[in-house]
Amino acid sequence: MKKLIALLLVLVMAVSLVACAPAANNDNNKDDASAGKGTIAVIAKGETHAFWQAVKAGAEAAGKEAGYAVTFRGPTAESEEYVNSQREMVQTALNNPDTKAIVLATIGLGFTDELTSAFDKGLPVVEFDSGLYSGGADITEGKDPTIGSVATDNKKAGGVVAENFYAYLKANGKAVNGFKVGIIQHDSTATGIDRAAGFKEGIEAAAKADGVTLEINLQVKANNAGEYKLGLTALKDWGAQAIFMTNEGVVNEVFPEVSDNADTYKDILFCGFDAGTNQYDWIKDAGKTYALLVGSVAQDSYNIGYEAVKLAISKLDGKDVADVGIGGQWYTADNIDALKDQNIFYMG
Repeated sequence: MKKLIALLLVLVMAVSLVACAPAANNDNNKDDASAGKGTIAVIAKGETHAFWQAVKAGAEAAGKEAGYAVTFRGPTAESEEYVNSQREMVQTALNNPDTKAIVLATIGLGFTDELTSAFDKGLPVVEFDSGLYSGGADITEGKDPTIGSVATDNKKAGGVVAENFYAYLKANGKAVNGFKVGIIQHDSTATGIDRAAGFKEGIEAAAKADGVTLEINLQVKANNAGEYKLGLTALKDWGAQAIFMTNEGVVNEVFPEVSDNADTYKDILFCGFDAGTNQYDWIKDAGKTYALLVGSVAQDSYNIGYEAVKLAISKLDGKDVADVGIGGQWYTADNIDALKDQNIFYMG
């Protein structure tokens, strides 16, 4: 009888301990359960630049929402000399048994074997930023693993600059016949061509709607030290009254020249593309010290990463998928800090 009583007391104490134990954390249980969903491997064209860090933040947020782990890797620099390093990153992802999908933006050609392997393994591949290859050169016939792309619509974004910049010209009495607008196009790739064309076509259309004809001067320059400055000088000599700069690299070379020679360029209005510390400092000056940077368009790098991973997960969930074009966001001195807080505008 004593043994029976003792056993009953032990059972009662055990039940009491269970009853008094804190409730299980539902979030932790969710994380533990979702960890089994696998990994989305994101391989970008870079890793350290602020643009890619914002892409990474968006990618990780999308993975966390759906219960997938996200890995993010990129080469040391966005140069084709690192293409083999990037191929190794793709191969690592392919060899990881936890990999369920790959999100990829390559810095060159030569990924035929990796893409074929992804197809054979049944791994969907999402192109993002500037995509994977040119003209299908890296696709084995019948073995294309790509399910869609997520990237900035550069021509549309150039049009956003044009629409907002022309509105400024009009509001300030400068939308007149013969007004001279220059464009510094950062190279001859599709990105540079589309941004310049989107701006040119957009601002000409807006002016035409008002019965105004503008003069346009396009300077196409390679990404070599000093060439963007040459484009700036050529436009100044032409008599440009406004200049559009198609990427951060152009801004980073033009801004020091404009700030060091404030009197030379003070009467020219500028607009730009992308983000970065130079563009932040220039636009916050608001024309007090040197030429006015009216506004610019930032690529929504956070949402590029977010939507690319989301597209991969949608495919894994058996949903219909389609390409996603990410529009740029126009910013001025008034809203630049708000966009920085939202990871859309970045420093660096």
